[in-house]
Amino acid sequence: MAINKDSNAYTISFAIILVVLVGGLLAFVSTSLKPMQLSNVKNEKKQNILNSLPGINFERSEAEGNFNKYVKKRVILDYSGEVVEGSVKTSEDDIKDKDTLDAFNIDLQKEYRNIVVEKRNYPLFECEIDGKTFYVLPVTGKGLWDAIWGYISVESDGESIAGAVFDHKAETPGLGAEINKDEFEDQFDALKIGRIKSNSELSAANFRSIKVVKPGSLSDKLTQVDGISGGTFTSVGVQEMLKRTFYVYYKHFNENKLETANL
Repeated sequence: MAINKDSNAYTISFAIILVVLVGGLLAFVSTSLKPMQLSNVKNEKKQNILNSLPGINFERSEAEGNFNKYVKKRVILDYSGEVVEGSVKTSEDDIKDKDTLDAFNIDLQKEYRNIVVEKRNYPLFECEIDGKTFYVLPVTGKGLWDAIWGYISVESDGESIAGAVFDHKAETPGLGAEINKDEFEDQFDALKIGRIKSNSELSAANFRSIKVVKPGSLSDKLTQVDGISGGTFTSVGVQEMLKRTFYVYYKHFNENKLETANL
């Protein structure tokens, strides 16, 4: 029997077969590429952690081979700044994708979306360069359009910033997207992650962190950086994510030396 190619049944059947074939092909390609995609995501994260350290600038392809050379310990902090039990990993411990107690596997955006602030987790990476200790503090928040994030390295005192790397998902090119440029990132070198008022107890209300101010209105190079011209909302987002996250790391590093903190 001849097939009537002008019939609705033929058209619908042909469309269904085509959709099934194309959908199957796309699913196969996606499944095949998934391991490579996950590897790229992990290596980008390793690259950002390493490149926040002073004097280091690795390409993504170099990150995996150098990660354990510099990152000696990985831990998770709770909101109180205490190390989560069982979360201490060293460079000898492989990163296992399903290990929820490995700081490397902490999804910062997922933690940020947790409305119960006290239940958020904070990854911390202890690194070493030529025998000198540095800590890398990951941060994340919201820009104008979508997620923004960064990796901040601090000196062994747990306060003095040694380097910063920022990035974004969908900020406006030439405006908020400029947070990942050297001109913005380099301003953070040597600043302090935060301080509290003299003779005050440490609390979110008393904690003072870095201010991202309107370009041209910088009045204190020790506590402020110039924001992005035309990128006000992104600049405010950077300031908010730093203060909110640095508060926890400050508690961790300064538990026994708060009396030295002054504005």
